[in-house]
Amino acid sequence: MKSLLIGLVILAAAVFAALPDVGLNWWGDVLAFLRGGLPVIAVLIGIIAVFIGIADMKDRAEAKKEKDKDQTSEGN
Repeated sequence: MKSLLIGLVILAAAVFAALPDVGLNWWGDVLAFLRGGLPVIAVLIGIIAVFIGIADMKDRAEAKKEKDKDQTSEGN
């Protein structure tokens, strides 16, 4: 319960700090961070997606081999 309250307070403080013309007016800094960080995050997500795709292809090939093996053993 304590961690939930602390998280909500920190979240509210971050939103207050980023609000333009109300809080600490960090909105420009937040936008600059997003502009700089978004391409890096997109590259990381793309790399992860490629690795997941490769693993999926390997799993499908393994499943096909198992299926073919089962079919040949049932045919004997």
